[in-house]
Amino acid sequence: MIRRIMLILLGILLLLILGIYLYPTPSQSFAEVYGQVDEATAVSLQTFRQEHAPQQLEVDGETWAYTVFGKGEQTVLFLHGMTGAYDIWWQVMENLAADYQVMSVTYPPVDSLAGMAEGVTAVLDAEHIESVNLVGSSLGGYFSQYLVANYPDRVETAVFANTFPPNEIIAEENKTLGGLLPIIPEWVVMGVLKGSAEDSLYPAAGNSELVRAYVLEQAFGRMSKAQFLARYHAVIDPFAPPDLAALGIPAMIVEADNDPLVAQTLREMLKATYPDAAVHTLHAVGHFPYLNEPERYTELLTNFWATGN
Repeated sequence: MIRRIMLILLGILLLLILGIYLYPTPSQSFAEVYGQVDEATAVSLQTFRQEHAPQQLEVDGETWAYTVFGKGEQTVLFLHGMTGAYDIWWQVMENLAADYQVMSVTYPPVDSLAGMAEGVTAVLDAEHIESVNLVGSSLGGYFSQYLVANYPDRVETAVFANTFPPNEIIAEENKTLGGLLPIIPEWVVMGVLKGSAEDSLYPAAGNSELVRAYVLEQAFGRMSKAQFLARYHAVIDPFAPPDLAALGIPAMIVEADNDPLVAQTLREMLKATYPDAAVHTLHAVGHFPYLNEPERYTELLTNFWATGN
């Protein structure tokens, strides 16, 4: 009798655990997520997704999604952060498309910078693009540094934005969380991301409804836990930073003085790592200035490419 009761209790426990893991990640429609965003901006994003639906390229068993369009002899490659996708850059890309060929990607769940680089260079090869002007933010800015270090012949200029240099701080501060991520249910991970969007990213961006909505959309199922985990591994993937002066590659650092995701210590480390880079410090714009300040961001880029500053 006791054994039977124990088996029943064990079965109930297993069902509870299974239910926790199989609990679906909550989802919302575009209209629900972007309901507080001004209508013109929301329509602009929807139109962009329709007109520039991503192409796909399989590399080492993973599917890379990307878009490329615009005019001009030079190509600008945009690389997003941990909670982004190819279209997070849409406003800046559209601003530049009359004078540049613009390109952006969405990272599949590839958990190393080397693997990400293989995917990006394969996309460039598929589009017959020899070299690019890199613009990377957050993880994308870290990844851009890796590309400059390991593929300098494919880089004309580089922008390291709202990011950090190779360091041990992020891995050490997130050691416990990083160890738990593989076993935490997806809906819990996405719930934490939603909390970050509401409590940290949204106010830092001056209560930008667009920043809030875009990040929430990722958490409502547009990004998978597998992608988030792989991107975390990439963020803590070490490498030797490039010597920009020796390579002759102009670079610009864009930072925000109230970035909630990149501490001042890391921002200072980035500037010390690349002392020859031009530096632009934006005030009170948060972690996604290309979303909430797209015109200003476009101007920073075009001035840099024109003058090196």
